[in-house]
Amino acid sequence: MASPEEFEAAAARSKELPAKPDNTTLLKLYALYKQGSEGDISGDRPGGFDFKAIAKYDAWAGLRGKSQEEARQEYVDFVNSLF
Repeated sequence: MASPEEFEAAAARSKELPAKPDNTTLLKLYALYKQGSEGDISGDRPGGFDFKAIAKYDAWAGLRGKSQEEARQEYVDFVNSLF
């Protein structure tokens, strides 16, 4: 499993990607980072026309039940695969 230091290093490295990832990749990065750093999502799903917030919520909620350690390792592996 990835250590918290490896996780944060991958987060910093993700900001140095050679090209801007597509929206699907960005949502996966966001969801894995949030699950790895905070655990399961809490709170209500955004409503209205804030489609960006809804997409982010849904992506994170899709990882509900995945352990933080598992999410951190998956995040590190995913960031590394983008290079």
